[in-house]
Amino acid sequence: MQASKILILVMATGVVFGAGCRKNAVDKGAFKAAINDYYSSRQDCLWAAPVKLPTQADTSNDEQTKSFDALTDAGMLTRTSAEKKRFLVGSKQVNNYDLSDKGRSSWTADQAQPGYGNFCFGHPAVTSVDDFTPNDDGSATQYSVNYHYAITDVPAWANTAEMKTAFPKIAADTSAQQVAAASLSKSSNGWQVVSVHPAAPMN
Repeated sequence: MQASKILILVMATGVVFGAGCRKNAVDKGAFKAAINDYYSSRQDCLWAAPVKLPTQADTSNDEQTKSFDALTDAGMLTRTSAEKKRFLVGSKQVNNYDLSDKGRSSWTADQAQPGYGNFCFGHPAVTSVDDFTPNDDGSATQYSVNYHYAITDVPAWANTAEMKTAFPKIAADTSAQQVAAASLSKSSNGWQVVSVHPAAPMN
């Protein structure tokens, strides 16, 4: 009878240790590496959609000119003034903007639309893996991972007060760490990111 009790105790202890091993088998470092690999080819850019250059903007329209003027002051664009004839109502002053030599080296061309592109100012990199689900099973093949990330490799031209004023996106994205969540799936090549989306609130 005593022997049976000892055997049951040993088996129960083994189950507890086994569960602990499965939990410890979850590799947060592998999650971080997979998400960073996903981000390595994805840059943070000025505009939500590619823009066409050269372009022309009405000098009386501050919304049109302020961002292009900031890029001109940063040496990324060239600016020339011109007068544009208007049908039946005289003319208006415009600015013509085009890539400078400096800007051309930082311009990310859109391969699908000739003449279109974007200025990008770094890419996200994970700074910490905060939590994940399921959080008690190291043998799972799919996880949802909450994490913090920051924009890295911000170039000097983008890291100025003038550019951050003209492009609030730069200020917002580079001023502090952001939170996000990724769905990861295990494959023969390791963990792969299925999707990335805003992080759910953590309890």
